[in-house]
Amino acid sequence: MINMYQVFSIHRRVSQTSVKRYFSAFPEILQPELTEIKNAGTWKNERIISSSQNTSIKLNNGQKVLNFCANNYLGLSDNPVLIKAAKEALDKYGAGLSSVRFICGTQDIHKQLESKIAEFHGREDAIAYISCFDANAGLFEILLTPEDAVISDELNHASIIDGIRLCKAKKFRYKHRDLADLESKLQEAQSCRMRLIATDGVFSMDGNYAPLPEIINLARKYNAITFVDDCHATGFIGKTGRGTEEYYNLLGQVDIINSTLGKALGGAAGGYTTSSKELIDLLRQRSRPYLFSNAIPPAVAAVGIKAIKLVMSDPSLMNRVEENTQRFRKAMTAAGFTISGDNHPISPVMLGDAKLASTFADKMLERGIYVIGFSYPVVPKGKARIRVQLSAVHTSEDIDRTVNAFVDIGKELGVI
Repeated sequence: MINMYQVFSIHRRVSQTSVKRYFSAFPEILQPELTEIKNAGTWKNERIISSSQNTSIKLNNGQKVLNFCANNYLGLSDNPVLIKAAKEALDKYGAGLSSVRFICGTQDIHKQLESKIAEFHGREDAIAYISCFDANAGLFEILLTPEDAVISDELNHASIIDGIRLCKAKKFRYKHRDLADLESKLQEAQSCRMRLIATDGVFSMDGNYAPLPEIINLARKYNAITFVDDCHATGFIGKTGRGTEEYYNLLGQVDIINSTLGKALGGAAGGYTTSSKELIDLLRQRSRPYLFSNAIPPAVAAVGIKAIKLVMSDPSLMNRVEENTQRFRKAMTAAGFTISGDNHPISPVMLGDAKLASTFADKMLERGIYVIGFSYPVVPKGKARIRVQLSAVHTSEDIDRTVNAFVDIGKELGVI
């Protein structure tokens, strides 16, 4: 008689044989590309964290390190007030809706979140998605027709690029922050029904700002619509954290804003579009990521609501992240490093060579500083860097220790 263990063993051998046979061609097809990535020095290792997101984190090997590469700009990812709000929402609403919004996936907390987002940005309405990647994927296809044109900065985030690919509008790409080239493209698209200018508010790999005042002026001159992805500005840029608009004293001037709850505003997940009521109504009816993806988990919605309330009531964290940014950039520049960007908490240390950036980051980790080297295809070839990101909860001692490590390793590797 065959016992249960033997049955399990036979089933496992059959399953393994079946799987191995089915996928037998894949290693041979994929291995050369994987080898090429490794040889180029652009292989991306995922370091495993065994603690909450904070300025001081613990890796799964037990090492404690200072974290300088998270989008946790306000230090809210493990804020006790936000954690309490998430737990209360979990108890009241459960883990999730198991459904899309228009069927049985909308709770009152989702409507509260969207109302708070619209209030924060001074817009008529907002629509929430699982991520801002989904928000970008759901916008252009619905808004633009083959009779329209979209004109996009060449360094826009991948999610904007992918979203634009889904639409049937005429597509133009202008040189990065090049207003003359943007105007040329607007002139070329004058016969189109609508013209949409799409730009990041802050460009995530370089830490520089879109020239928003000039973009808005050109939009008015050529009767165009403005779209800004403000993921790396919402919650901490501008006097009250309203982002790139407020940075330039242009509150309410952008037609469409997409942004995220997954960076400064709690760091969990969630993205959104905020604009006119008519656009938001249209997106609720036709946006594919909204119609075919589950609703945001209620705990995530609760965190987003609480984070926005904290930003609206207390500007001290925004002041702190600005002070830390200036301290780091000033010290690194004085030491001889080239720091890209426009005094944004994203502070790329430019190194050029991909292998150098990877080696530099590994040596920083040995010194207890967690940073990551960025190289192609995340950034252009020849422009590899270590992207340092400052947080409101970094201390002066944290920053000074990190600068000293950069200086020591920079001298060792011949960077400075």
